[in-house]
Amino acid sequence: MNIDRLAGILRQAAKDEIMPRFRRLDDGDIRTKTNAFDLVTEADTNAERVITAAINEWSPDAIVIGEEAVSANPKLLDADFEDRVVIYVDPVDGTANFAGGLPLFAVMAAVVQNGETVAGVIYDPLGDDTLMAERGCGAFQVFPDGRTVRQSFADPVALEEMGGLASCSYLPDAVRGTVMGNLSRVKMWANYRCAGHEYRFAAAGNVHFLMYNKLMPWDHVAGALIMQEAGAHVARFDGSPYRHTDRGGGLLVASNKDSWQALRDNVFTV
Repeated sequence: MNIDRLAGILRQAAKDEIMPRFRRLDDGDIRTKTNAFDLVTEADTNAERVITAAINEWSPDAIVIGEEAVSANPKLLDADFEDRVVIYVDPVDGTANFAGGLPLFAVMAAVVQNGETVAGVIYDPLGDDTLMAERGCGAFQVFPDGRTVRQSFADPVALEEMGGLASCSYLPDAVRGTVMGNLSRVKMWANYRCAGHEYRFAAAGNVHFLMYNKLMPWDHVAGALIMQEAGAHVARFDGSPYRHTDRGGGLLVASNKDSWQALRDNVFTV
């Protein structure tokens, strides 16, 4: 699987289908899926269609599973493709931001082979650069002129000095308030409503942790691999490794295992 070719497909789709619609959407171009923050736009559907077609032409044996395809046919996530190359695609990660004209959205893809994530790509249409990783090869930010910058997660610090990004909206009601109160124990936390940009920010060493509860593969498979390749400790709340088939159980990313445990014991006590 040529990761540069995959990154090029995402970039071209963004230029053709996403950016021409940014801040130019009509009311009929935006639809609500499950709630006011779960949206789909013409950019999502058209970009996914173009990306899927391009991957199918390039690699016809691969199975492409896009967010909008699953929205139309949820059974796609239950199919057993363990012996196939599977490419998860999020055509516009951060759709609510995109629809609201906020320049925090990304295009993501992850490649899974024989049940193992082997590559991840996160493209920023506004910055026109790509964050990418292949298993065992490190994580890199790649610019249009070919310049590459190796990524490295933040060094560990004491709990009270940590800053991070946490998505609390999908935590169970019974624990959400507790976790949000516990977050006062760290120095800073925020949420961008765009996992792609949160992973990009973290890969460059700008935060000490990330936390998510809802785990859809197009949102996290690419980012989790990139975090590992940038040197972070990545695990579900029970300490087990995160796999592309996981839908729940939470995901916590930290500088190392000790930092992960400190956050788990003192903040994310779900």
